[in-house]
Amino acid sequence: MAASMSISSLLSRSLAAAASSTLRSKGRISEVGRVVSRYGTTCASVENPNIPVKVNHTQLLINGNFVDSASGKTFPTYDPRTGDVIAYVAEGDTEDINRAVSAARKAFDEGPWPKMTAYERSMVLFRFADLIDKHTEELAILETWDNGKTYEQAAKIELPMISRLIRYYAGWADKIHGLTVPADSSHHVQTIHEPIGVAGQIIPWNFPLLMFAWKIGPALACGNTIVLKTAEQTPLSALYAAKLIHEAGLPPGVLNVVSGFGPTAGAALASHMEVDKLAFTGSTQTGKIVLELAAKSNLKPVTLELGGKSPFIVCKDADVDEAAELAHFALFFNQGQCCCAGSRTYVHESVYDEFVEKAKARALNRTVGDPFKAGIEQGPQIDSEQFEKILRYIRSGIESGATLETGGERIGSKGYYIQPTVFSNVKEDMLIAQDEIFGPVQSILKFKDIKEVIRRANSTSYGLAAGVFTKDIDTANTVTRALKVGTVWINCYDVFDAAIPFGGYKMSGQGREKGIQSLSNYLQVKAVVTPLKNPAWM
Repeated sequence: MAASMSISSLLSRSLAAAASSTLRSKGRISEVGRVVSRYGTTCASVENPNIPVKVNHTQLLINGNFVDSASGKTFPTYDPRTGDVIAYVAEGDTEDINRAVSAARKAFDEGPWPKMTAYERSMVLFRFADLIDKHTEELAILETWDNGKTYEQAAKIELPMISRLIRYYAGWADKIHGLTVPADSSHHVQTIHEPIGVAGQIIPWNFPLLMFAWKIGPALACGNTIVLKTAEQTPLSALYAAKLIHEAGLPPGVLNVVSGFGPTAGAALASHMEVDKLAFTGSTQTGKIVLELAAKSNLKPVTLELGGKSPFIVCKDADVDEAAELAHFALFFNQGQCCCAGSRTYVHESVYDEFVEKAKARALNRTVGDPFKAGIEQGPQIDSEQFEKILRYIRSGIESGATLETGGERIGSKGYYIQPTVFSNVKEDMLIAQDEIFGPVQSILKFKDIKEVIRRANSTSYGLAAGVFTKDIDTANTVTRALKVGTVWINCYDVFDAAIPFGGYKMSGQGREKGIQSLSNYLQVKAVVTPLKNPAWM
């Protein structure tokens, strides 16, 4: 995968190639019926495909072994295409977190992982990346089955990104260097970068495998051990990937995976006195709770990647066709379930009406249906709770006076499919312009000049990302420097790479993930000062 190619470009290529590379052509997935919907057509019921992956890993992974929860309890994980149960997964609780932290603590204090050479650690990660590539199909199927994202997105976009990221951090493992510091002539001063210890990590449901990789890659490269809690909605792919990294040679206890719920397993991990560092990705509301629990326990440092309400700014000189397509992608990718989705589309008044018509037409042409079927752009939302939340926001938009250009309804009677929805004449004080909807709902707002749109774009508690669409380099530079966000995409959107740091300003989080910056999340810096008996005179 090209390092700087956008997800939108890769997805377009994948869809264009769908006719010659369908799942059915492999003989692995049976015909699932005609489920493409263009609003006027009722979404056909989804048959259960003959999915060629058996769910073998539903237990907790502690100290290198898959084990039942201490209580023996399980919980269901659901297929969002139908609402049916896929499997029952071990439900981790406080006692299981204690067992996992104990295993991670022993693996860190006694080794061998932090005591191995950095080169040896890098070789484990490189072998893991190779296994990801080898098992792309199985991982992508589990991701689609449990999450609802399209198979093409999982297999052709996300899995290559994951193996790329693991290789990136494998390459960093033996390049983490300290410094010598010229403090004075009578002392030798050096800094040593050491692993921070046991890292607690909590990942979300919208990109289960990708967030798994973002979390474990830098932590393992630095020599830490891990207790990772999966999202209760999507535990399956992370458990499968954890099995693969042990096949690659990861010692027992270095990576422990506990599936469970936030108020129990998540809270126990965040407040555990033997966890040295915490990383969380999820909602801002939950992030506040995680930060409070960490502070009230042992004051462990916390990295937070939280919500967003990202502006996508279309200037008056923009190519409206290109801007409408890019804005569509920025919002609707992954069923709109992206923290950095361009969910506030600001359009200059001179091109506003034209843009709205093109945005409406593109949404009407979006293919929605079974995510295992080739050519589908949008699958179901994650679960009934998110599904109902999105529909409530749509009703709120209508009631507050925004113009519903298209969409606004569920598709079919089974599963959690929602029509791609476009609102125009959206005002700043409407809930659909203020809250993170996390669904396929585009809100289009009008602006008059750059100074105004900068002020409005910054008038939110979030600050994760933004997009700017303009042909004027001066305008791009002005807006880029003025926006209070962690990432600005100019004439592109969702361009990701392992080397590009990601994180937010304000209530979108603290710290950065990916890139060299994420290594500092998992390292302690120790200064060592030694007197020189016979210092050299300069």
